[in-house]
Amino acid sequence: MENAFHSVGIVGSGSWATALVKIISEKNGVAVNWWIRNSETLAYIQEFHHNPRYLSSVKIDLQKVSLHNDLQSMINHCDAVILAVPSAFLHEALKDISLPKDKIYISAVKGVDPTTRLVIARYLENRHGISPQNIGLITGPCHAEEVALEKLSYLTLAATDNALAERIEALIRCRYINTCTNNDLYGAEYAAVLKNIYAIGAGIAHGLGYGDNFHAVYTGAALRATELFLEAMHETHRDVKDATYLGDLLVTCYSQFSRNRTFGNMLGKGYSVKSAQLEMNMVAEGYYATGSIYPICKENNISAPIVEAVYSVLYENTNAAKVFGVLSRQLS
Repeated sequence: MENAFHSVGIVGSGSWATALVKIISEKNGVAVNWWIRNSETLAYIQEFHHNPRYLSSVKIDLQKVSLHNDLQSMINHCDAVILAVPSAFLHEALKDISLPKDKIYISAVKGVDPTTRLVIARYLENRHGISPQNIGLITGPCHAEEVALEKLSYLTLAATDNALAERIEALIRCRYINTCTNNDLYGAEYAAVLKNIYAIGAGIAHGLGYGDNFHAVYTGAALRATELFLEAMHETHRDVKDATYLGDLLVTCYSQFSRNRTFGNMLGKGYSVKSAQLEMNMVAEGYYATGSIYPICKENNISAPIVEAVYSVLYENTNAAKVFGVLSRQLS
């Protein structure tokens, strides 16, 4: 397939945004535009060709990457826009922005907008009037840190329209990125949100001293819970054992690079939620996801013991050891 997009805009300056800049800027014939809110970060990259805070080993080729601080102008001049900011800050970033309806919008957020409790595809539809046919998703299983090291990685490109998924695939696939496509846009996005919650729970269990045996049972229960949730929220034909669902769940629950697992591990070791958040250099999406998914489960009568356990620790300040003692009996 010929290059599907001639000009791509990337919104955000975190690790995933930096990884995507690296991947796409290596493509011939694609102009990469990178919007960075923080003027000091933008100036640093302009001078030193590295992101000072995230994936600093990645060299930014400014012959191929244009830096921007005017988001509206950048969006207006791109064929496709990749959203790669934390979900908690997306609404603020876009609140004064007009999103042209003829552009393609691709979410790499893996979160829920806390102002509406909608996954990003639904948020773009409901809040900005973007057609589902113009929305795509980049999801795992993949960590930005391994992309930076050019270790073989895997990404799923999802869209309701197979042709759009294939266009995004052509943009992302490279010698160290294997790809697959998926038309389960909403299910894949919900799964990407849920796995961050489950990774926090896995981290809490690790911090409390639970071993591999528990983690195996826990992850199996998380996969079954994902299937129940997806069937309730967006019923369609899918196999949750596919890499889009199971693979992403596994890498997020087990990897040393998982910020959600790291966050949970700190809680299990006795950190307060606030102190763990302050010590981490990156946003743990699962924190915000838990605050949105928990009421969704309640409103739709979806059984979700892991979500309830994580919510209890994060938002009700319940003792983690007590909560996971109860959860361990529920999962047996």
